[in-house]
Amino acid sequence: MTTANQSLKPITTKINENGHLEIGGCDVVSLAEKYGTPLYVFDEETIRTIACQYKKAFNNYPKVSMLYASKAFMTKAIVRILDEEGFGFDMVSGGEIYTAYKAGGNMKKSLFNGNNKSYDELQMAVEFGVGLVSVDNFLELALLNDVAKSNNKVVDILLRVTPGIECHTHEYIQTGHLDSKFGFDLTQVDEAVELIIDEYKNLNLIGLHAHIGSQIFETSIYYDEVNVLLKEMGRLKEKYGLNLTHINLGGGLGIKYTDKDCPPSIDEIAEKIISSIKENAPKYNVESPEIHIEPGRSIIGTSGVTLYTVGSSKQVPKGKKYVAVDGGMADNPRPSLYQAVYTAEVANRPEDEKTETVTIAGRFCESGDILIKDVKMPVLEEGDILCFYDTGAYGYSMSSNYNRVLKPAAVLVNNSQSDIIIDREDYEHLVSLDRIPARLEK
Repeated sequence: MTTANQSLKPITTKINENGHLEIGGCDVVSLAEKYGTPLYVFDEETIRTIACQYKKAFNNYPKVSMLYASKAFMTKAIVRILDEEGFGFDMVSGGEIYTAYKAGGNMKKSLFNGNNKSYDELQMAVEFGVGLVSVDNFLELALLNDVAKSNNKVVDILLRVTPGIECHTHEYIQTGHLDSKFGFDLTQVDEAVELIIDEYKNLNLIGLHAHIGSQIFETSIYYDEVNVLLKEMGRLKEKYGLNLTHINLGGGLGIKYTDKDCPPSIDEIAEKIISSIKENAPKYNVESPEIHIEPGRSIIGTSGVTLYTVGSSKQVPKGKKYVAVDGGMADNPRPSLYQAVYTAEVANRPEDEKTETVTIAGRFCESGDILIKDVKMPVLEEGDILCFYDTGAYGYSMSSNYNRVLKPAAVLVNNSQSDIIIDREDYEHLVSLDRIPARLEK
């Protein structure tokens, strides 16, 4: 069975009677006219469908918690939707904790993750009732124990470990191999456990956490990840008498950015995870654990698109033709950062024949500000609206004000209705945190 992460477009995408792209019942060209461009557009039906597909895929396993990986894209509206779908939140900063809390997300079902949490962020997590903290290093063990003790609480924790599994993804988004900034090496686990048992009385270790990477197309590594964690649980049980009850497997399932991409379905990775538990838990003499899954990109990536307006163009003599749009690397840094490849269509005339090869360039003052290289498109004209698919993850969340350009707005579409979920910045907002020292005042 296919799942929506295997779709190139939001599931509501179609061409309407005006000959325009339509998403969520909303004419994409009309959205551009109403809200301006660049514009992030998120399809609520796709978000909810993928969330339901995750829950359904694990229906046959009784102990599962779904945690949305907030770093992919987080706003109060997205928190509200996924909270309604029964998700908790995997959060990696005070800002993400605060957003989930202000939106009414279920904090008890949520997890605070990250490799360099501050004392103040740990204090916020404890104060706001975050249910679990994934501890990444020895300093954090000490800090969190101090925070918990000062609040007269015992905090449930996971130890994040590097399982030594290397997936075939981009070097910058591999997190499970041994040479990684994240987590305890397996050779360091005993020292951490002994500190918890002997000194850190305000920490309650309930399980292990690992994350093997992002944009993963392999399924067998999920089986292997479970096996490594269960084996470690069995070893800790035998050596220390610890009966750990939870494993957090991270997320990382890939999505379809181009027609060449063939990510596995949610059902395929669920089958690997569940079969590994059934086969390996008895082998290591441990109970079948509660599992945490942290989907981010695979929920929000396919659900979001970005709209741009075509501006100038340049034909290099005997070279490329460049077509510039009104956004670029500040609203989507992934092509520059990861060499990510996207698919785009002309929203106002998607059925026109693709007759020329162009390179879509951004508006920012960097030669590397290229969104798509050498792509077949209809002859593009000033004012055309381009729709870039699968930009829901890591577009806005990694965006910047480079060149002092304003960050775009974001809208949520559903049942022919569109609603702003992030306001477009204005110039007053842009300078609102600037300060001029008194000695420089005129």
